[in-house]
Amino acid sequence: MSEDTAIKNGELFNETLATMLKENDTLFFPNVTFYMMGGIVAHDLNKVTISFDGTIIFSNDQKKWPRTGNGKKAQVLECLHFYNCNNMVFTSSGKGLIDGQGAGWWGIPGIGYLELGENRPRLFNMENGQHNLVENIILKNSPYWTFWAHGVSYLEVRNVDISARRTDHDGHDIIDLSAFNTDGFDVAGDYVWIHDCTVWSQDDCVCAKDGSTNMLFERINASGVGLTIGSIGSSTNRNITFRDIYMHNTYKGIYMKFRDLNHGGIVEDILYENIVIDNPEQWPIWIGPAQQSDSDNLCAAHPCSICWPKLPEKVAPCYSASGRYINITLRNITVNNPQM
Repeated sequence: MSEDTAIKNGELFNETLATMLKENDTLFFPNVTFYMMGGIVAHDLNKVTISFDGTIIFSNDQKKWPRTGNGKKAQVLECLHFYNCNNMVFTSSGKGLIDGQGAGWWGIPGIGYLELGENRPRLFNMENGQHNLVENIILKNSPYWTFWAHGVSYLEVRNVDISARRTDHDGHDIIDLSAFNTDGFDVAGDYVWIHDCTVWSQDDCVCAKDGSTNMLFERINASGVGLTIGSIGSSTNRNITFRDIYMHNTYKGIYMKFRDLNHGGIVEDILYENIVIDNPEQWPIWIGPAQQSDSDNLCAAHPCSICWPKLPEKVAPCYSASGRYINITLRNITVNNPQM
């Protein structure tokens, strides 16, 4: 496959989205492999179906990847970005595959993050849409967050499989986890239902972010850095349920986190129910400050270091955040063989 082919396919996809699709149309990718350059953008579509019956493999050529702006501050475009699109269906007749070839963006374990930081494309970005359905798709090896839906309402996601792996290791060791920020499902909005899905990621598995309300996540197999609410700043997040979820060889299990030291928000009316957490490598249940770093210093505390408590507190401090947890229920939670 030449990069010229990937670029031409990307241009054709963008042209089709921009000029050819009308209400009740279906854009069909047959069961063959398409090599694609990223920067696929669509907006203001309504009642359109996109059927990924084949395989889309995105380019990993960082030099040719489209960006906004110039120079070192230029930001990469997403692989797929849909905004102000309503009543859409993203589907396949079986299990279509969208492959982000993330390894090229993750780079050498431990070094790749220092080179690119978070300036990497998300695989699937849905922004400000209503009444959309995503189903029957495999999202593989995203360069950055895999599925990011924000400003959305009445979104359903079902039978979607997410995988981000460096190796075939049945766990999350230091090599695997160096694929930083490969979150599974990240959502922010109102009335979101994600169900009957699988996630294997090296960061948050399913995450309700700032300003999330009325969300249900159920019947999911997940392994990674947890079933997450956060990192929450000063917003209010309310009425979120995780239930009937199995976590095999996960890193964290239940994970609720605030990031703001001074102007914290509120997380309330939360239910975790019927959760089985097998062999968690770190905390099976963490409710407190975000354990993360948002800088080149991986042991920095924002507000709690990811190196805490393994390293001395002078190197890896852990500070409390200012948010409030209210009415949090954990019911029928099973933790088997915790490592910590």
